[in-house]
Amino acid sequence: MERDERPPSGGGGGGGSAGFLEPPAALPPPPRNGFCQDELTELDPGTISVPDDRAEQRTCLICGDRATGLHYGIISCEGCKGFFKRSICNKRVYRCSRDKNCVMSRKQRNRCQYCRLLKCLQMGMNRKAIREDGMPGGRNKSIGPVQISEEEIERIMSGQEFEEEANHWSNHGDSDHSSPGNRASESNQPSPGSTLSSSRSVELNGFMTFREQYMGMSVPPHYQYIPHLFSYSGHSPLLPPQARSLDPQSYSLIHQLMSAEDLEPLGTPMLIEDGYAVTQAELFALLCRLADELLFRQIAWIKKLPFFCELSIKDYTCLLSSTWQELILLSSLTVYSKQIFGELADVTAKYSPSDEELHRFSDEGMEVIERLIYLYHKFHQLKVSNEEYACMKAINFLNQDIRGLTSASQLEQLNKRYWYICQDFTEYKYTHQPNRFPDLMMCLPEIRYIAGKMVNVPLEQLPLLFKVVLHSCKTSVVKE
Repeated sequence: MERDERPPSGGGGGGGSAGFLEPPAALPPPPRNGFCQDELTELDPGTISVPDDRAEQRTCLICGDRATGLHYGIISCEGCKGFFKRSICNKRVYRCSRDKNCVMSRKQRNRCQYCRLLKCLQMGMNRKAIREDGMPGGRNKSIGPVQISEEEIERIMSGQEFEEEANHWSNHGDSDHSSPGNRASESNQPSPGSTLSSSRSVELNGFMTFREQYMGMSVPPHYQYIPHLFSYSGHSPLLPPQARSLDPQSYSLIHQLMSAEDLEPLGTPMLIEDGYAVTQAELFALLCRLADELLFRQIAWIKKLPFFCELSIKDYTCLLSSTWQELILLSSLTVYSKQIFGELADVTAKYSPSDEELHRFSDEGMEVIERLIYLYHKFHQLKVSNEEYACMKAINFLNQDIRGLTSASQLEQLNKRYWYICQDFTEYKYTHQPNRFPDLMMCLPEIRYIAGKMVNVPLEQLPLLFKVVLHSCKTSVVKE
């Protein structure tokens, strides 16, 4: 794996430092927006689809990508078509952490789901063109674009329309034509101040339908008591917790996920002699080595997944190249947090940034610091179990919105399977925490957002960024 950038100067190289009790050999450079070239070659033998330049070039009205036809009334690409269908069928409610005017482009469209859905509605995508049974194909090919009022768009974006629809069916009985897949509403890039106090509803009424469809089993009796709507603020009437057991197949699938995990402590040496001053270059090299080890563990994890044979090597390559930063961040905040916020924090404490480094630190880096500290406290509060971590990791990895996938629909089914398994386990183990599962799922879009932001932080600023985050988190925990 090669990289054009060089570790920042500051005295000393990546290895051979007298300060490390177990000095590593020549340290490899950090991964870039992808992963090691040799590992990539091993995963993907080179099957990469190339678009046909001779085909008629039409532009998606949502993101500007190459359009594939008329979908739900307007010209759009496959990605935006699928996103709109999932958002409406699954009654998803998103949030924008900015000013609700995020740029929509092929590269940026996955950054803000709120603004992507908003643009779909503003450009005229027609909800009535979606089949009510959730199956492929439009309901009526002759249905064209529709212009709806700003008030109606706001009702959809806020989830108010979905809530009224849900109340209608709860008062008048279930409908044979209800859209499948009504799962927990997702929050895109939730801000630290709004996540915990949010009162947005979480749709869980589709659990029974999808449990049969994706897990191939009948619905256990205890799921008949799941309330139709949950609210993060606790205003929705919740039934008192009842004793229940974990579904046998949920246990089996979680056990398979756990078997794929490497939960052994990280092997990268992070012990420093007392009194040794760590340089910027040495800390940078240590971060590179940690990233390499964590990345190698993710690649080994993929090959042990219970559904490994169900997807193509090309799809796994696309998924890993798009999510490796998120997987590393998730593991660092959970299963490896004791070492990251313990041993690594001790190393960063021995690094003193220069005045120039402090002065040149970017605003983007400050945002990453604030969000990482918030997310650390959230995970510290939840005390995520290894089983929950394994499910969250699989859910985040199985992202059907990634461009270039050949089996997005199959990925969506797998994603939902582990979504409901995670819900099953969480509600079984944490009976008195009814909001725990929504809280866990709310962390995933935040992880995705932070990982995307960290890619844009200059390399020379990473040592200072880690020093500030680890010091702040460790200090706050000690005070508790």
